[in-house]
Amino acid sequence: MNNPSMRARYLADTVNTASPGQLLVMLYDRLVLDLVRAEEALGTGDRENAAKQLMHAQDIIIELRSSLKTDVWDGAAGLAELYGFLLTQLIQANVRADATIVASCRSLVEPLRDAWRTAATEAAALTSAARVA
Repeated sequence: MNNPSMRARYLADTVNTASPGQLLVMLYDRLVLDLVRAEEALGTGDRENAAKQLMHAQDIIIELRSSLKTDVWDGAAGLAELYGFLLTQLIQANVRADATIVASCRSLVEPLRDAWRTAATEAAALTSAARVA
């Protein structure tokens, strides 16, 4: 897909047709990508790119935290606290240009992403099975 307008349409269609679980996994995937890119940029001394990646990661954390329904799920309050911690750490990583903090955040985010991916996959399978039955 070398045509930028076709790529943009494909991405928009993908987001518009995704289930809530798939959207959540997409956010986590992008968060991990931002953290990897920030680590790499800090490793090469590219503070400007690292800051850009870290600010985007912070935006994702804010979105995740603001969309969390703490009255629906018992574990939501703990997850909200984790999001607050991650946000604080990412700000510190940006201010200090510290790749170690970024790596630490990534080590917390990746297992969450994997758990949400598993949950979304299982939910999709249950939904498909219910349609067939």
